[in-house]
Amino acid sequence: MSGGHFDYAQYKLEAIADEIRNLIVQNENTASYPGAKYSAETIAKFLEADKTLRLAAVMAQRIDWLVSGDDGEESFHARWDEDIKRLTTAST
Repeated sequence: MSGGHFDYAQYKLEAIADEIRNLIVQNENTASYPGAKYSAETIAKFLEADKTLRLAAVMAQRIDWLVSGDDGEESFHARWDEDIKRLTTAST
């Protein structure tokens, strides 16, 4: 109960997504963060990875709560739909 079926690995996915967002910010502000300037094409891939990792983290969380007994199937489906909709309609 209280999750943990995946040993909280979904939070590692979120941490990777956060680091990718930091790389995007650094790329946009090379004056403050000296380093490689990635192309718009590369940044688009970073944004795609960020979104995919966040979706994967939410999906893992929903399954974690279901198999751990924190959610039943009805709430699993409702929360899944709500979370996925929130993420897929949010702007990056």
